[in-house]
Amino acid sequence: MMNITATEFPGLFIMNPTVYNDDRGYFFESYRVEHFINAGLNLDFKQDNQSKSTKGVLRGLHYQLNHGQGKLVSCVMGEIMDVALDIRVGSPTFGKAFSKILNDLDHQAVYIPPGFAHGFCIVSDEAIFQYKCTEKYYPDDEYGI
Repeated sequence: MMNITATEFPGLFIMNPTVYNDDRGYFFESYRVEHFINAGLNLDFKQDNQSKSTKGVLRGLHYQLNHGQGKLVSCVMGEIMDVALDIRVGSPTFGKAFSKILNDLDHQAVYIPPGFAHGFCIVSDEAIFQYKCTEKYYPDDEYGI
């Protein structure tokens, strides 16, 4: 089960999974296509990425100009401050930034649609960051802010 909540940023959603804890640890569904379709997100993921970083590392803000990537992002270990900057010309939230703490305690995730510059900063001693992308990585099309 997953609760998907819209934000003030068109197309940007917060995912709150139902986490089942017991003496063995925990279990939750991090992605199930039907939940996303029911929220109006008919996505076709092309690539999964994972990075590990130490406290204070800042990654981003990155975007692909001609091959925009939607990203489903989460922190699987530790804690990060995630930031998405709306660079969609004509968007009602153009130029505004969305930020959210993501961690391995509540297991929230954020879906960031194409047209955002994205980055994150490590808050804990180290963190592992996971993200699914709707487009492949094109090094010649990557830009930063």
